[in-house]
This record gives sequence, C-alpha cells and structure tokens, in this order.
Amino acid sequence: MVTIQELYDLAHTRAANYLAQFTYPWEALSGIKELIIELGAKLDPNEFDEVSPKVWVHKTAKVAPTAYLGAPCIIGADTEVRHCAFVRGSALVGDHCVVGNSVELKNVILFDNVQTPHYNYVGDSILGYRSHMGAGSITSNVKSDKMPVVVHAGETHMTTGLKKFGAMLGDDVEVGCNSVLNPGTVVCRNSNIYPLSCVRGVVPPDSIWKTGGVVVKKR
Repeated sequence: MVTIQELYDLAHTRAANYLAQFTYPWEALSGIKELIIELGAKLDPNEFDEVSPKVWVHKTAKVAPTAYLGAPCIIGADTEVRHCAFVRGSALVGDHCVVGNSVELKNVILFDNVQTPHYNYVGDSILGYRSHMGAGSITSNVKSDKMPVVVHAGETHMTTGLKKFGAMLGDDVEVGCNSVLNPGTVVCRNSNIYPLSCVRGVVPPDSIWKTGGVVVKKR
C-alpha cells in the first residue's frame, strides 16, 4: 500500500521521472533540492520567471508580496501563494495549488491541485494529487527521541534511516483541521482523517481515521 505506484498518479507532478526511480516515496526526500535545481534550469522562460536565484514562479501564479520564497523552489501554473506564506526552500509546488496564510513548506513535493490553505506546516513530506490539509493540520517531521523514523504498517515495520520524515499523503487524501501527522505517517489514496486526530502509521486506502485512531472502510 505504501509504494509510490500505489500512492500516486505520477501524471500530476513535474517530479514524475524522479519519483519513478524509487520504490517508496520517502526514498526521494534526500534529493528534492537537487531535483528542483535541475528542473528549474530547464523551465521555459516564456512560462516561468526566475524571480530570484533558483526561485522559479509561473507567470500565471499569484504570489502575495508578503510571502517568502526561499531557494530553491518552483511555483507552478495558476498556484496561489498567500499572505505571509513561508516557503523555506526545496519546495516543488505543482499547478493549481494553494499555499495559504502563514503556511510553512520545507523539503516537499506538492502534486498538482494540492491545498494547504490555512496555518499548515508541511516538512519533509510528499502530498499527492488533490490532497488537502485542513486548517491548522501539520506534519511532524522529527521524533521526540531524535531517532530514525520507522514506518509502521500493521505488523510490518520499515526502517527509513531518516531522522527527518513527515508524512506521505496519497492522491485525494483529506486531513481534518488541527490534526497532527506524526513522523513516518502514510495516508493512502482516497482516505480521510477526522479533525483533531493524532495519526501514526499507515492509513489504508479508501478509509476513515476516526477519533481515537479507529479506522473504518469508506462505504
């Protein structure tokens, strides 16, 4: 359930060729910076402006004057970066996305049509096509004991070797308001997270994570 092919439709990201090299999405986290620099150098200047060194913004994107865009990053077509957004760097943001008020992004890939609209922190994570982070929801990307992150899928425990690893959201995932996705969380395609949830491990596809961590299949 947690492979790139099972989580994502790669037709909806500029990182398709890069991601296709890997089996699991967290394997791609360490190379996002280099990927953006490589992609940015090849972007059509008739479509993208390099607004500062290694920061490329599509001509149809709307970026608030109070937003900060750190290098390297790419902001896709018709994407909106709102007031006081803080893109720290190494952020590949797709087309038709929303990076909202006071949202912080760091070392991430956002597929097309992703929405992080209100007070979200997304770090060391990949958000699939049409995924949505409710207001105040965050990806926690470092364990309290600072040990490498392990992905827990039932009785299977997958060591990643990464000390910084937030969450992997599959396509069409909905995360409820003020939820925390703990390090190494994987939410599979078409699943929903209740508001105020504390999520850990793997949420199966077509599921609902309810209060108290109860997981049920969608009807």
